[in-house]
Amino acid sequence: MRGKVRRPVVSTGLLCALAIWTPAAAPAGVVDNPTARRIDEALERNRAEVVKIRRFIHMNPELAGGETETAKLIAAKLVSLGLDVKTGVAGTGVVGLLRGRDPGGTLALRADMDALPLQETVDLPYKSLNPGIMHAGGNDIHTAAVLGAAMVLAGLKDAVRGSVKFIFQPASEGCETGKDSGASAMVAEGVLDAPPVRAVIGFHVWPEPLGRVYVSGGPVLAGADWFQVTVKGRTAHGARPYEGIDAIILAAQTVVALQAAALRTTDPQDPAALTVGEIEGGSSAGLIADRAVMTGTVRALSETGRRRMQRLIENVVRGVVSPLGAEYALEFKSAAPPVVNLPDLVKAFRPTLAELQGKDSVFDVPPQAVSDDFGFFSQKAPGFFFLLGVRNPRLAGAGPLHSPSFNPDERSLPIAIRILCHLVLDGLNLQSQLEPKPPAIVR
Repeated sequence: MRGKVRRPVVSTGLLCALAIWTPAAAPAGVVDNPTARRIDEALERNRAEVVKIRRFIHMNPELAGGETETAKLIAAKLVSLGLDVKTGVAGTGVVGLLRGRDPGGTLALRADMDALPLQETVDLPYKSLNPGIMHAGGNDIHTAAVLGAAMVLAGLKDAVRGSVKFIFQPASEGCETGKDSGASAMVAEGVLDAPPVRAVIGFHVWPEPLGRVYVSGGPVLAGADWFQVTVKGRTAHGARPYEGIDAIILAAQTVVALQAAALRTTDPQDPAALTVGEIEGGSSAGLIADRAVMTGTVRALSETGRRRMQRLIENVVRGVVSPLGAEYALEFKSAAPPVVNLPDLVKAFRPTLAELQGKDSVFDVPPQAVSDDFGFFSQKAPGFFFLLGVRNPRLAGAGPLHSPSFNPDERSLPIAIRILCHLVLDGLNLQSQLEPKPPAIVR
């Protein structure tokens, strides 16, 4: 069942952008057949290069905030396509602007560039060359697909009724580490301004059959928050525990109490999940631990749910720790807001997806508890985010997302590029139809 999601407070600029997609107009539909053929022809010309780029990125993964070589590759390619390019955005971010035939509005495509701290176990000819780092979340696919869309659309400028921003974002994989979000930093630096973006489009690879598309006219992914609790007890000899305050016991009781409280206080209409995934404490088997640290994550589908869980953690920790004389420190960090699609954008784009993939391959998806910091973009501009199936049907035992054995089917690349190109062109066409026309001059 879908949770009740309260949209964040929006700026005047966002309200103006929302108006572009709000009228009950006919869906955008697919682009005309000649343009569709040109997309397919350009895609075929660039297919081998896109695969080569993806494999290079996969072989040379870089962690959040350190995507320097990936950024150089992207910037060089965008410059070669004749785009206006900005580098160093929010650290290593890259933005390319394609100006089309008409001076219309601007749509954005977003890709995240960073990898995860995992040791790859898949035996591939383009396996990661960086020990302990791997593109286990599919960001290499995202980056190559958006870059491929830039390659295709750069050759179709006469069909682009406005402008397209290609946003290559650093530091997306910080939801579980407490690191700052690259999306938040890019938005703060004005990536959706000058020219203002009317809508932002993104996607995520999904461990479902190749080519299936999953969409939702509302919440898609949960918000993610990181927290860390430090319990401060008092050390003592293990033979005289009554002289100390055992931080490990208090930490264990806190974990159990948090799980019970989360289960019993969460509204099924507004679900949230709490996980303590890491715990550390003590210095010797014979000593009472004077310190224990717990680190975890909260996933929620609404801002109300996120605030409720933060209060819950504070109250539970205080209730467990304080009566026994211990102290605690709680650090809570909002890593990513929920990803929520604008329903009117979904209505406009769904016919495009059905035409491209077949209506039997486009599915409504219930809100997922996984997270993505794309929500920072869709808080500022109307957002459309979809999930794309990338599971190779011949590899039924392939690992899930964020696992050392994750291995998406590369045939998803041309599928993603084709979808992104059609969505951009259809979106710009629809936007031009809905733009208010200047009043006629009466002479």
